[in-house]
Amino acid sequence: MDFGFTDDQRDIQRTARDLLSERAKPERVREHAESGRSDSELWRELCELGWPGIAVSEEYGGQGLGRIELSILCEELGRSLAPVPFLASVLAATVIEHSASEAARERWLPGIASGETLGALGVAVDGTAELVVGGAEAQVIVLVEDDGTGRVLAAEEAEVEKIASIDPTRTAARVSAGDGGEALDGDVAAGVDRALVAVSSELVGVCDRALEMTVAYVKERKQFGVPVGAYQAVSHRCAQMLLETEKARSTAAFAAWTADADPERLAEAAAMAKAAASDAGREVTASAIQAHGGIGFTWEADVHWLYKRAQLDAVLLGGAGSQRARLAGILADRVRASAAA
Repeated sequence: MDFGFTDDQRDIQRTARDLLSERAKPERVREHAESGRSDSELWRELCELGWPGIAVSEEYGGQGLGRIELSILCEELGRSLAPVPFLASVLAATVIEHSASEAARERWLPGIASGETLGALGVAVDGTAELVVGGAEAQVIVLVEDDGTGRVLAAEEAEVEKIASIDPTRTAARVSAGDGGEALDGDVAAGVDRALVAVSSELVGVCDRALEMTVAYVKERKQFGVPVGAYQAVSHRCAQMLLETEKARSTAAFAAWTADADPERLAEAAAMAKAAASDAGREVTASAIQAHGGIGFTWEADVHWLYKRAQLDAVLLGGAGSQRARLAGILADRVRASAAA
């Protein structure tokens, strides 16, 4: 049995990595992050390639591919930290397609798939989401509540207040729904689970890039004529970074597969993936800064952008603790059902 990517999926990964290595170099990411704006030129190029609609059904103007293909793009964008509204829009599209009415899907999905419409997704409490990534520039915002309900709103139907977050490569907002918008009438949990897979995959890319940068640095940096990577404490830390990264990668890949092939297991897989990826994002990027030594704490070093992205993604749609609690509930329900049978 082959657990790797298909040839087409490898082509997507290779094309994405080659493109982003040229179009989203660290100096370009820094330029846009420090100015607080998205890279509109790169976003237009990604839209021309059909990236925003890669997992949107063809009937709504998308490419109709699966969650694995979407996860590949999320991972590569996480590696590059490209300052584009991709993740926020695909999260909104995911929940709209799986949870909204047919009228809402026809209204919003074609625009999101083409990139002409920007979307955002937030978790709300009593109608207010304190942090919505991409919310400041979105035309459509989806808010979901812990009780499994939610609403899809045009931006003008909500109260949107732009706020600063730890990650300046993307905009953020505080959003209050009020009485506006349209209630989600489908399986909101299934839509959110698919969104969790996308966030987890982006965190895998962040970890992978942090590990790559760290290994390259400790091979080059010398103390007393010896590369610092040769010291046991440093090599052990890099090994632990690899372990955390691969754990996040394997759980995210399994969750992406279940979304397309075995949706009955998606809730469990998505919770595992987000818990593992949230932990890995924080641990790996923190270790990367420490392994870079004194330079790792400076503004001029690029590694801190990865740390900031990981901190935000780690709590997006629920952190590791909430995902483990949810997973425990899923398993407890399964045990009770088995005992009752």
